[in-house]
Amino acid sequence: MGRVTDTMRAADGTAGLPVDVAAEGARITANVARVVQGKPDVVRLALVVLLAEGHLLVEDVPGTGKTTLAKALAASIDASVRRIQFTPDLLPSDVTGVSIYDQETRAFEFRPGAVFANVVVADEINRASPKTQSALLECMEERQVTVDGVSYELARPFLVMATQNPVEMEGTYPLPEAQRDRFTARVSMGYPDREAEVAMLDDRGTGDPLATLAPVADAGTVRALVAAVGTLHVSDALRRYVVALVEATRRSPDLRLGASPRAGLQLLRTARASAALAGRDHVLPDDVQEMALPVLAHRLLLTADAAAARRTPEQVVRGLLGSVPVLRGR
Repeated sequence: MGRVTDTMRAADGTAGLPVDVAAEGARITANVARVVQGKPDVVRLALVVLLAEGHLLVEDVPGTGKTTLAKALAASIDASVRRIQFTPDLLPSDVTGVSIYDQETRAFEFRPGAVFANVVVADEINRASPKTQSALLECMEERQVTVDGVSYELARPFLVMATQNPVEMEGTYPLPEAQRDRFTARVSMGYPDREAEVAMLDDRGTGDPLATLAPVADAGTVRALVAAVGTLHVSDALRRYVVALVEATRRSPDLRLGASPRAGLQLLRTARASAALAGRDHVLPDDVQEMALPVLAHRLLLTADAAAARRTPEQVVRGLLGSVPVLRGR
């Protein structure tokens, strides 16, 4: 079984030591797990999304560690981090930036907004108005911001980790379909188990463990890991399997909105990242099936009949995984 490595380059452009995706990923995961206890699957998914050059939506009730997860991952990779607290009075210019007239130079000067960072923590994103939420659309898809007709490129890596409260809670706005589709995956934190919660009471009784969390990688390492993930072999049959899954959501009688072509692209990217973290240089159907739920479910809209029958998008995806045949071939 091949192992995924890539070559990191030093500042002078010369070749450096090879980067092992599985080993580096294990270090980052272990570091985040020092703060986010008892949630190894959630931590791994956050790293998968980072290496797939995607964005993560973390949804759950308040107090379950959504913001802590985002901050811990950001602190572990020693990259620039900005946190935006989304509120009803937040303006789009607070997110993207604004051009200000300088009387001395008699010219407009661009003041970058909070999205100009490697990791953007969008806290409680659905408490802001849809107008402000839409300020993230361009930067999440195109890695750039356009203000007054001028486009500004964002740094790489670029990850938006947004936290969201359930829409049933007061003061929330549902995310538009276009916004949800730009999030590579959605994950629910859930409550910790009893042992993890007891350990949390002990660890945080005298201080915040985030304050002492040291980085174990940097932005250059993450860029090398992303490049290595992109080299994984994907068979033609597996590509067709991904497309078959996405197409099946559009034909499902339980759905009035299926998955977009972007969903298929991000499903394959996350499957690559998952395989790389497992130490393989090729993608298996198991990788695609593992990522299908977090990548596809949040994009799907149920029909009225399916909703009345209390079906969930997750149940629909599980049904499709059981009915769509896995194509074989190299």
